[in-house]
Amino acid sequence: MIPKKEKKVTVRFDQGTLLVDGPEEYISNIWRYLKNDPRTGSFRAQAYHYAPIILELHYSKIPFSDMAKGFSPLELSLKNPLEPLPHQSDALKQWTDAQGRGTVVMPTGAGKTYFAVMAINAVKRPALIIVPTIDLMMQWASVLEKFFGIKCGMLGGGSKEILDITVSTYDSAVLNMEFIGNRFGIVVFDECHHLPGPVNRLAGSMCLAPYRLALTATPEREDEGEKLIHELVGPIVYEAHIDQLEGHVLAPYRTVRLMLELEENERKEYESNRRIYTEFLRANGIYFTSKNDWNRFLALCARNPGGRRVFEAFMKQKRIARGGRSKFLKVWELINKHKDERILIFTAENDMAYELGGRFFLPVITHRTKAAERKEMLDCFRSGEYPVLLTSKVLNEGVDVPEASIGIVVSGSASIREHVQRLGRILRAVNGKEAILYELISEGTSEVSVSRRRTEHRAYKNNWSKRFYRKK
Repeated sequence: MIPKKEKKVTVRFDQGTLLVDGPEEYISNIWRYLKNDPRTGSFRAQAYHYAPIILELHYSKIPFSDMAKGFSPLELSLKNPLEPLPHQSDALKQWTDAQGRGTVVMPTGAGKTYFAVMAINAVKRPALIIVPTIDLMMQWASVLEKFFGIKCGMLGGGSKEILDITVSTYDSAVLNMEFIGNRFGIVVFDECHHLPGPVNRLAGSMCLAPYRLALTATPEREDEGEKLIHELVGPIVYEAHIDQLEGHVLAPYRTVRLMLELEENERKEYESNRRIYTEFLRANGIYFTSKNDWNRFLALCARNPGGRRVFEAFMKQKRIARGGRSKFLKVWELINKHKDERILIFTAENDMAYELGGRFFLPVITHRTKAAERKEMLDCFRSGEYPVLLTSKVLNEGVDVPEASIGIVVSGSASIREHVQRLGRILRAVNGKEAILYELISEGTSEVSVSRRRTEHRAYKNNWSKRFYRKK
């Protein structure tokens, strides 16, 4: 007599998704995660729903076979443990209480990396850490090997070695997730504000890791993409702010806004070009109140007979505001004022960084700088051989920047994230240190409103010291 086949649900991993088979009465509790796949005759779910599906089947006492998971518990121990700081311990408790799924927000310099080491050690499962740059991939691998005493795999920049603990760039994770998405029990998304990108999000949805951790200093996105982070990883379970950690975990700091007048000829040229630009906006009813207004502005510039002149005027007035001659003088004044300290100078564009570097004979790092040259510059900055380093946006994130105490923002966007990242670059705690972030603003230009928008963050509230410098 042939035994009757047992009814049960079967879950398999298939090319970055889950295939679910079973009687309909058994899968009714997980119906919300499933879609019918007529090609296979099975139901299919996104891989990141693996944990809730398995837990629902378990708690409902439905017999099932888990053929999706491709990992087992991992024997891990910290070889060089550090005493966790109170905020790190609090964050770990909140994350574990949330079943090991969620977003943790900590400012730059507050120990996000070591907190992730603590989380990986707590769950003791194979771990995939996903980062935005090759530099960060190598830094993470070095830190993980130091604390766990085992070799780490790397995926990206020509490396393709998958081990129990692997660090990958977002790009490489997306390309390989259909093959490796079931091999890890915990996935860590560093600088997770990159995750909601149209392609990067696949690194989250195609991975079934039940434990999920997102790390960032600045979770806010202008497109509200943080909602997708909460969906793919989990909501914010812990948040530490710069002002909360100031003076013990991070260095005490001041933020100083310096208002600088344009010279008379600059002022006239700025106002002339600004008038052309704003009159075009008014004539076409563009108020930049929606996400589509910028694309509409570009399209009208391309189609209208005088559109090219309008766009050139827009760019010209922006360049004048961002690079007035008074800013050059103020940069040199601040360099001399803080000549015994390490100084980071930030600009919005590469051209401005190179112009300042050429005028004052200062080293410049941009996206054009080769990796070996960048490393040499950072090493010289760390040793003090180079007391000043100029950059556009390369050092905002993704690079291990040596300790500095002075930041000078010559120009930047209205992005809150960018501005908080730049402040974070000078906040590493050192005995006796006070960090100062200077922001140079061309008075009477669009930079005033740009500054107002990017400083809408609690790190700047009640911290601004306003000073006015006028040409005599």
